[in-house]
Amino acid sequence: MEYENPLNDIIHEFSKMPGIGKRTAQRMSFYLLTLPKDEVAVLANSIAELKDNVRFCKSCFALVSKDDDCSICTDHKRSNNCICVVSDQKDLLAIEGMGRHKGLYHVLGGVISPLDGIGPDSLRIRELLARIDKGSFEEVIFALKPTIEGEATMLYLKKLLSPLELSMSQIAYGIPVGGELEWADEVTLGRAFEGRTKIGE
Repeated sequence: MEYENPLNDIIHEFSKMPGIGKRTAQRMSFYLLTLPKDEVAVLANSIAELKDNVRFCKSCFALVSKDDDCSICTDHKRSNNCICVVSDQKDLLAIEGMGRHKGLYHVLGGVISPLDGIGPDSLRIRELLARIDKGSFEEVIFALKPTIEGEATMLYLKKLLSPLELSMSQIAYGIPVGGELEWADEVTLGRAFEGRTKIGE
């Protein structure tokens, strides 16, 4: 069913978002109609502010709102000899929230996915190589998505970085605490076995 514009237009715009289907887009649009005009204005202003004021850190490409460099890159207490490579901002936040990584980050902006038209040139790989070339990094940690595309991206990067004298590692993937073995896929189970650790005698 087609609705009158501008309702049809906002449904169409919402449905472009990742994970938002036509029905969800309709629910979101009808919800906006129930809001007071001033609340809709605040939402619209927040979206405009997002586009105007949020940009990427010029060093690691994490999101920043004011400065050219993010608070992580400008923190002199952090180690500048270890860099953790992630695919996006959400992964950076997840690792940073853990509080164990004391080095720097590099946000690729995705993973190599030929089916989606994303090749190496679509990611911030050149920038990563330039940072490593100019910096004093000794270790690269790959914390990419546990998918075929994430694995392919990591292998591609390892090949590019192999001539350099760097320690390279990737985070372990396995069974989550409280998870059931019977529901784990073969790749997850395989990674859990590969990443097993010794327990006390």
